[in-house]
Amino acid sequence: MVKAIEKRGARDIAKRALKTTGQIFRYAIAHGYSRRNPASEIRPGDILKSARKVNYARVDANELPDLLRAIEVYQGTHVTRLALKLMALTFVRTSELIGAKWSEFDPEATRWDIPAERMKMRTPHIVPLSRQALDVLDTLRTLTGQSEWLFPGDRNAKKPMSNNTILKALERMGYKGRMTGHGFRGRASTILHEQGYAHEHIELQLAHAPRNAVSAAYNHALYLEPRAKMMQ
Repeated sequence: MVKAIEKRGARDIAKRALKTTGQIFRYAIAHGYSRRNPASEIRPGDILKSARKVNYARVDANELPDLLRAIEVYQGTHVTRLALKLMALTFVRTSELIGAKWSEFDPEATRWDIPAERMKMRTPHIVPLSRQALDVLDTLRTLTGQSEWLFPGDRNAKKPMSNNTILKALERMGYKGRMTGHGFRGRASTILHEQGYAHEHIELQLAHAPRNAVSAAYNHALYLEPRAKMMQ
């Protein structure tokens, strides 16, 4: 069944189907309908082809100054321009940026606390805020401070902006196929490693936390002081 789903090109659904099958058998065992769980004897890697790694488009380090200057004079909305600036300064995932709420920010403590339910790894994440990021927030507050969201949607202010907004803005600036929202993360990682910052500090800031939930929940607050210096 799982391989048949994979054959039609739906590898992620195939993987999920195997997991769901295991849950069904666990229920069956708990309620006396089955004595074993055959799905637990198979790992996805045993039968599914490995996923191809996706390399997100990103500009070279020497092109970054031009990109940042282009963001400063972006001809779209002020809110989108500020979203691009904040993404460059925090290198969070696009979904984490556009879903940001004012209640998550503590300017006095110079930090942004993203709750676990909004994170890919389902563990909380702390983003130390640089002076430049705080300046962006001050400007943004005059525009969207009355909203729940930092970046409310143009058509429906009760929802955050579309997850395509960042990508489309970069395309309008002439970076189609050369830069994505995710590209800021990869570029930040490379630059910070080259500048000699500790690998574990960079990985924590990118929220590449250990997959063990308990360990990840603990680690999210580690190395905050050096991470704050790194972000500045």
